[in-house]
Amino acid sequence: MLGSPSAKGRPLDLESNRSGGTPSFDNEKQPESTAPPPAIQEEEDLRYAERTGLILDPNGGVPTLATTSALEDARLSSGAARNLLLSLGWLDRLLTPLIVLAMILGVIIGEFAPNAKENLNKGNFKGVSAPLVVGLIIMMWPILTKVQYERLPIMFKTRRLWYQIGVSMFLNWIVGPFLMLGLAWATLPDLTEYRIGVIMVGIARCIAMVMIWTNIARGDSDTCAIIVIINSLIQIVAFAPYALLLINVISDSEDFELEYSTTAISVAIYLGIPVAAGIATRFGVMALFGKKFFVNKFLPFFGPLSLLALLYTIIIIFASQAKSILSNLGPVFRTFVPLILYFAIMWTASFVLVWRLSRRYGKKEWGYQMAVVQSFTAGSNNFELAIAVCVAVYGSDSSQALAATIGPLVEVPVLLTLSWVALFVGRRLKWDRD
Repeated sequence: MLGSPSAKGRPLDLESNRSGGTPSFDNEKQPESTAPPPAIQEEEDLRYAERTGLILDPNGGVPTLATTSALEDARLSSGAARNLLLSLGWLDRLLTPLIVLAMILGVIIGEFAPNAKENLNKGNFKGVSAPLVVGLIIMMWPILTKVQYERLPIMFKTRRLWYQIGVSMFLNWIVGPFLMLGLAWATLPDLTEYRIGVIMVGIARCIAMVMIWTNIARGDSDTCAIIVIINSLIQIVAFAPYALLLINVISDSEDFELEYSTTAISVAIYLGIPVAAGIATRFGVMALFGKKFFVNKFLPFFGPLSLLALLYTIIIIFASQAKSILSNLGPVFRTFVPLILYFAIMWTASFVLVWRLSRRYGKKEWGYQMAVVQSFTAGSNNFELAIAVCVAVYGSDSSQALAATIGPLVEVPVLLTLSWVALFVGRRLKWDRD
């Protein structure tokens, strides 16, 4: 969807306004504008809008989805406009009811289809069933194909990105794991196995679905992708010692063992493969057919594959665990409590934090899109890794693995709801200094 240089003011371009600069206060002398000439700016606005489908808010608030009139105002060809609208068509508009339907369908399949769990667990690959591995990888592939890897050197020179990385590391690796630890002990003091599974979910920081929620809430997908990659690299080193600290030392559980190779392999599967595929697809298609074809023709066709894979993954998860959930309703419902509290507290605290920073320092370094990125990366977890490790260490039928599996069962509806809460609240808040 495309930005429109209409009478309401030309939208700010996300990419071209990521230049550094320390946030200034009202009583400081403002530096001279370094914005590009209007014609260049308009061209960059159109390119950004083609890629993301968002019209950026000039005050740093919620981006708007393009309309037909916006496309006409942008003076694009009818073919490009039509392809762009197709990429944001019925699948995007009906995503919420489709996800709910996928959850219900998964439970029905798992409960009534003969040998559903056994068949879905065939082809087990490093603790995760092959059908689930396929869904998780394909779900990430189109999203990571859209990331502008060629702009990463420029982005890493901006203070805005380093601010976001610093805040994200604090929220993800200091606040998040210890908050989940406290909530698990407060709500599950007598369910040791389930408590360990919940703690494992808290240690496994965001990848995969967080980019889906960020896209739904109209956040900055490039910054989100960078944070996801950094979190995944940190997990290779930090997951094992964090797990030993929180489970062996603080929780005094002596039967937990974890090797670095288990974590490294899991991260390589669920992030390394999609990143490699995304890079190869992006640069391969652009090299063969040009960037215009890639943006206007290829992405509208390839992009919806991510949402289809999301629906497929949800069906697989709910179907494979339907009987375990229905036969352990008491502990299962109790395990919902710390997870719901965690998602709500982390998401709300992160969103409010960035809003306060935006009000104090301005939209240039922060703004609504950064609030979305920070809240969802802090509030989301790498349930694939948590499930894989619990299955590898405790077994596929263990209470720890079941508790870890409950993570996505809670995360999917809660974070989907929070995606729409972000849009609703974001429109009603000011995102710049007075």
